[in-house]
Amino acid sequence: MRDWSHGTEKLSMQEIKKIVILGPESTGKSTLCKLLAEHYNTIWCPEFAREYLHIHGTAYTYGDLLEIAKGQIALEEEYIKQVNGQWSIVNGESSMVASQWSMVNEEKNETLPSSNEQQPTASQPLTLNLKPSTSNQKHPLLFIDTNMYVMKVWCEFVFGKCHQYILDKISERKYDLYLLCNVDLPWVSDELREYPTYETRQQLYNIYKQLMMHQPVEWIDIQGSYNERLKIAVNAVDSLRT
Repeated sequence: MRDWSHGTEKLSMQEIKKIVILGPESTGKSTLCKLLAEHYNTIWCPEFAREYLHIHGTAYTYGDLLEIAKGQIALEEEYIKQVNGQWSIVNGESSMVASQWSMVNEEKNETLPSSNEQQPTASQPLTLNLKPSTSNQKHPLLFIDTNMYVMKVWCEFVFGKCHQYILDKISERKYDLYLLCNVDLPWVSDELREYPTYETRQQLYNIYKQLMMHQPVEWIDIQGSYNERLKIAVNAVDSLRT
């Protein structure tokens, strides 16, 4: 859909390239989202579950997971609208306006992990050799931290069943690339994480991998150091944009 008034072409929602980052706990999903958004000068949609559990507590029920799923979808839709509202093509040149977000994206103010695999510290921020992308983008990009596949795994792993709403949304909603984060990063404890053992994390990773192998969208395994993960992801996203 195009609006040629004032010499501006407005892109429709369908033209956004949506990249989902998923995987077990403590595999660097939010960090990777943040780094990719910075690299491509765009925004990323955070995980709704963290805000929900901070408010309602960690003793969640099966019904809570349905509310979290609905909240995640609503949040994603808000970020899609924001990307559409910021993207324009004027005189053939692309422009993405950088913005500040305050919704549930408190992680944006946290220090990034260090490149030498130490725990994050203020004196050792992550430094990368990659330069921010400055080439014209054919499509706006949105990076999404988790989606309904994560909710499906969560429901089935904990409760042995999954809400039909989640299954329906998996069928209905379309994405362009999945980045599956492997479990080869050190576990970082926080108040919301449940599975510190490597064996459980590996089990969950294998579940995600099976899901990815049986769905039609391209997916990439993300592993290695934080630097290596970002480089793998950037190569995948650049291939998507060509």
